[in-house]
Amino acid sequence: MPRTRSDEVLPVALVVPLQGPTGIYGPSCLACAELAAEQLNAGSGITGRRVELVVVDGGRAPEVVAEEVGRLVDSGRVEAVAGWHISAVRQAITRRVGGRVVYAFAAMHEGGDPTPGVFMIGERPINQLLPAAHWMREELGVGRWAIVGNDYVFPRVTGTTARLALQDTASEVVSETYVPLGTSDFAPVIADLARQPVDGVIMLLMGQDAVHFNRQFARAGLTAALPRLSPAVEENTLLAAGAPANEGLYAAAAYFDGLGTAESSALARDYYARWGRWAPALNAVGESCFESIMFLARVGEVCGSLTVGAASALPSGHFYSSPRGLVRLDGNLLDQDVYVAAADGLEFRVEQQIARVH
Repeated sequence: MPRTRSDEVLPVALVVPLQGPTGIYGPSCLACAELAAEQLNAGSGITGRRVELVVVDGGRAPEVVAEEVGRLVDSGRVEAVAGWHISAVRQAITRRVGGRVVYAFAAMHEGGDPTPGVFMIGERPINQLLPAAHWMREELGVGRWAIVGNDYVFPRVTGTTARLALQDTASEVVSETYVPLGTSDFAPVIADLARQPVDGVIMLLMGQDAVHFNRQFARAGLTAALPRLSPAVEENTLLAAGAPANEGLYAAAAYFDGLGTAESSALARDYYARWGRWAPALNAVGESCFESIMFLARVGEVCGSLTVGAASALPSGHFYSSPRGLVRLDGNLLDQDVYVAAADGLEFRVEQQIARVH
């Protein structure tokens, strides 16, 4: 009997932001995910099926995104979900289709999600923000932090985690300020920062909000006095803000363009060979989308199927290699090497590895 299209094609909902404050990441997400699909399809795809990406705009209201994903799952149009989007969108998608399809959530995140089939493959505070804050204290003397973040689940939970984790250490969180996603006027926030007894700012702002903040922060003359640390700033943010706004800005992530490891260099070579010199920025957000598609392939390879039931057999402690180097599954979370980097004009200069897979 000839194979049907459903036997030959594995459709995956790729949920990435194409509008709104995080839409700045969209082109990098699309280019990296498409590269992953092409590389898989040049071989045997996923469990012998050709990968087909069904793009869903994750930059809209969470419930709107979740409803579109839900209709795709309900109709059988997609059989898995992957991509980078904010945690509020992830929570809405999980409420709508959780437990029905394997879901590779690529973004840095605030912690675990016990929903069957959900895998949180991004960085988390314990191996990203907290080691970076320790490095900033040791290297730059930053002990008193002000947190400025967007007002949704990831920044708030991460901010609380940082505040509690830094208690009874040489560092502390002095203040926390959260603004709506889509904020462009940070004048009151920056004026308040200038008056506070702080040594640095933890930025939990996404996309274009971070661009606006960095530009206004620089115009206020605070770049030399108050170093900034972010788990979300990447190369697109540097380009959009401009070099003067990036002075004194640090980022922590598992991937940077120009990281220079053998694994990261292989991805960069393939990426620029495919998309050319003027490709969208290769960065941690885009690479995480590449990572999410390849993770689905890993599940299929190890478990023999991409169903939630089959994926539950993926063993905790499982190691595999990725552009981030050797990574290790810890339950439904992923441990990975993490680095801190300093903005150098419109690029990042990696300073030190701050977390290692163990």
